[in-house]
Amino acid sequence: MAHRKPHLPTKTCPVCQRPFTWRKKWARDWDSVVYCSERCRRAGRQTP
Repeated sequence: MAHRKPHLPTKTCPVCQRPFTWRKKWARDWDSVVYCSERCRRAGRQTP
């Protein structure tokens, strides 16, 4: 069976600038996912 991971959609995290791919956990709300992790979400919401 061939792997299907190369065909998953990707986004770039605005905090760490790294690409992250679609996960089944985010299936229902992929359009609203902005950050790659909880750590980046917390860092992105801080005001300098």
